[in-house]
Amino acid sequence: MPTDVTGTTPGTPRVLRAMNDRAALDLLLEHGPLSRARIGKLTGLSKPTASQLLARLEAAGLVVVTGTSEGRPGPNAQLYGVNPRAAYAAGLDVNPRRVRAAVADVTGTVVGEFELPTPRRGRSEAVRQVTEALDGAVGAAGLARRDVHRLVIGTPGAFDPSTGRLRYASHLPGWHGPGLLEELAAALPMPVEYENDVNLVAVAEQRLGAAAGYGDFVLLWSEEGLGAALVLGGRLHRGFTGGAGEVGFMPVPGTPLVRNVAKAGSGGFQELAGAQVLPRLARELGLGVPSGGYPESAVRLLRAAASEDSGGYARLLDAYATGLATGLAALVAVLDPELVVLCGDAVVAGGEPLRERVAAELAELAAARPRLVTGAVQEHPVLRGALEVALAATRDDVFDTSAR
Repeated sequence: MPTDVTGTTPGTPRVLRAMNDRAALDLLLEHGPLSRARIGKLTGLSKPTASQLLARLEAAGLVVVTGTSEGRPGPNAQLYGVNPRAAYAAGLDVNPRRVRAAVADVTGTVVGEFELPTPRRGRSEAVRQVTEALDGAVGAAGLARRDVHRLVIGTPGAFDPSTGRLRYASHLPGWHGPGLLEELAAALPMPVEYENDVNLVAVAEQRLGAAAGYGDFVLLWSEEGLGAALVLGGRLHRGFTGGAGEVGFMPVPGTPLVRNVAKAGSGGFQELAGAQVLPRLARELGLGVPSGGYPESAVRLLRAAASEDSGGYARLLDAYATGLATGLAALVAVLDPELVVLCGDAVVAGGEPLRERVAAELAELAAARPRLVTGAVQEHPVLRGALEVALAATRDDVFDTSAR
């Protein structure tokens, strides 16, 4: 085996130093500012080696002195933290109503946000809106576009890897042209990654929320449409064309069979348990339907039902829970997940009364008994997932000291 320390052969001093550097940076991200002695203890490094490591990372601009420890006998020790200005990452959440953008520093702290109405039809408008939303968030952070290391964009549907065209999202105007990804790449100076919006919610829940520590789970999302994210063996399962989890198209009992679902833009599960059915259910039960557009009226209706949970409202929750559990039972039968996470405004609004009913129905409809919980990342979960994906790749690039 070569012993040249200028190379990057696994086990050489340079690679071992880089591994220790990354371990220390990850500990600082997890715990916050730490002293030299504490870093040495957590990494198992000697005090001289830990001192050399921190000096190296400080010289590289990756860590900074944040203060000193207090309240202990003896001289105060310097505390080191990850330099938040070492790199920045950005995320975009695109849906039929608006484009929301955010920029985070390398520690994960959001430093700038911006929101725009959804672009009108046309590729050039979509490109303009993406760049305008990004620039708005970058400007709010006091940065320039060139300061962003990586961007992740979340959209409904998925970009087919064989054609580069968006599929399963006919309701998103301006995003279906064959050259859209090339136009975006030309307009943006940083690497750009695209991901399904519900998959990004699953990333957020797995790293920050209700699915932390789970390797096999299903996340069901209900807002303007029904969608699912499938995490198997700790990894997102996207399918051959990126369409895994497009469960709104799934045929289910209790609703007429929908044919030509791609053209219709809907399917059996969507027609049975999409949020758009709630106003109809309410009218059938003699309940008032809140004013406002879709899905806001459905969200208000579910909040009222969860608060009242009696009479017609209780029956509304019963009917809606049965519809949701019907589709979930098919997913559970195929995937046998350890956990099911309910997310999206239209199911979160139903609160614990809805969750309990879905769990009870699922227990009768499915042989397996996964735990069923409500999502914990409720503030902009698509955007938070996009930032988490962008930050992970950014840290891998910036924290790699093997070539320095």
